[in-house]
Amino acid sequence: MFTGIVEEMGEVVSLRRGARSFTLTIRAEKVLQGTEVGDSIATNGVCLTVTRLQEGRFEADVMPETVERTALGELKAGDGVNLERALTLSTRLGGHLVSGHIDATGRLVDRREDDTALWLTFEAPQSVLRYVVQKGSIAIDGVSLTVARVTEHTFSVSLIPHTQAATTLHCRRIGESVNLECDMIVKYVEKLMGKAPVEGLTLDFLREHGF
Repeated sequence: MFTGIVEEMGEVVSLRRGARSFTLTIRAEKVLQGTEVGDSIATNGVCLTVTRLQEGRFEADVMPETVERTALGELKAGDGVNLERALTLSTRLGGHLVSGHIDATGRLVDRREDDTALWLTFEAPQSVLRYVVQKGSIAIDGVSLTVARVTEHTFSVSLIPHTQAATTLHCRRIGESVNLECDMIVKYVEKLMGKAPVEGLTLDFLREHGF
């Protein structure tokens, strides 16, 4: 489990590709402190298991299922990645609950500056947009962000200067893919309502009221 608060930006050292999977080697510093083989590190929002530790870097295996469902396969040596260690019981939950299990990928379709803010607009599938609400939370490449605007096919976020400097999102160019994870609480609510619906309490009702 993660919070969506990026601890540092790492750098891809290499991708050793197999037939349908690959091994990812990432250069990092802060997230390696106290980390052991078998621990989890969110890499651009994807929960990966550390399989090998070296001085200033770690390795993780990316299986076919992860390749198909995320944008990790588009990485190349030299790319920056957002990194976060799994939370502990003493961790401050500055973002929201993030599992590191990607729901789908989205695509950046617009970016513009607004004084010190950077507005990013992403196109996303309906399987994601159904859970996206204005002022709700979403994880984009592992970054916990507040949704500022939602349309039928897109949603937008506004990045403060700190988020621009501390994550890789400011580097995203129009047309590039990102990993998206919806707020898991909304999905659990939907499933429970399907089992035992409460009169008048529908998913549309929750969306309209900002839940």
